[in-house]
Amino acid sequence: MPERPLSGIRVLDLTNVLAGPYCSYHLMLLGAEVVKIEQPGKGDLARALGPDPELNRSGIGASFLAQNAGKQSLALDLKDPADRADFEQLVRGADVLLDNFRAGVLARMGYDGARLDALNPRLVSCSITGFGQSGPMSGAPAYDQIIQGVSGMMSITGTTDTAPLRVGFPVCDSLGGMGAALAISAALLGRERTGQGAHLDVSMLEVSLSAMGWAVSNYLVSGIDPEPMGDQNATAAPSGTFETADGGLNIAANRQEQFATLCRLTGLSHLIHDARFAEREARKLHRAELNAELNAALSQKTALEWEETLSAAGVPAARVLTVPEAVELEQLAHRGFFTDLPYPDGSDRTLRVSGNGVLVDGEPLPPASPPPLLDQHGEERARLIARWRTDSRATEALRS
Repeated sequence: MPERPLSGIRVLDLTNVLAGPYCSYHLMLLGAEVVKIEQPGKGDLARALGPDPELNRSGIGASFLAQNAGKQSLALDLKDPADRADFEQLVRGADVLLDNFRAGVLARMGYDGARLDALNPRLVSCSITGFGQSGPMSGAPAYDQIIQGVSGMMSITGTTDTAPLRVGFPVCDSLGGMGAALAISAALLGRERTGQGAHLDVSMLEVSLSAMGWAVSNYLVSGIDPEPMGDQNATAAPSGTFETADGGLNIAANRQEQFATLCRLTGLSHLIHDARFAEREARKLHRAELNAELNAALSQKTALEWEETLSAAGVPAARVLTVPEAVELEQLAHRGFFTDLPYPDGSDRTLRVSGNGVLVDGEPLPPASPPPLLDQHGEERARLIARWRTDSRATEALRS
């Protein structure tokens, strides 16, 4: 196994539920040592979230298990002087401090930028909030669904009859966490040049708008108000979901040669020179007629048959799968995307967690240990603090 890119980086994680833990999970997969600082007796709110009530009662809810493998847990009450002192010792030895409190909460706890700089001028501190640390909306509470709505994302999800709809997973939380992980990695690289840390302010609203791509850029650049188009892609035709003999098939024949190949393979060669479909913009204007022709032709074979035929010919096409079907794809097994771990409660069950989709020198980056129980590493607190401080001083000596 090659050394991971963030090996030796120490992350203090004060976050709860998803956006923050998702960020620190990716940092962990990339090699960082992550210590979760949790509230005594309660811990991460995600410990009680998930579809299995038994796991929720045990403090290892499915939502927690999914994002916290490979991390350590310390229960610290930051209102307690002794715990606060230990926390500050950890900050002195950390490379990254991550929180997703509401704007200003960390400062009110006594850890504003100036205090963190005094404790550790090389620290990269990152705060993930719904709207950012400043501005008229900065103090408002926000969860994923709130950001999905206010970003305009829901307004373009579904059809004209069903929109606005929520995207079927917490996409804004995930984007916020991913954006934070990217910013932290960049700040750590910048620190190598300057020797100074940074204060990162990540807005889930802004990250989500950035990720919405053409839906936002078409409006900003061309004044085109995006509309919900269901399973169709507004940028091209034929590009969307089509019906086969046994289910849905996504096709994205966005290039002219792909469209021509699709027509030939489906027995619709006469459409290639039809004025309604001969060029890209015409196909978009006559999308409904084109889709009707394709649906009739595609209904003669199964989705898998068409997937294999079209993909082999260079036309992007794949079945529309359920989540249980998707996770069993041989492609994912081949790349080692999932890792099987023991449950943290010592039971004989197997916990399967996802990776990050990145291979380093041809190898996946699996977590090495299951998610921690609350304060599982509490007995090691003193040794952990001593090691982080020693490692930090050694690193500084090497750089000086």
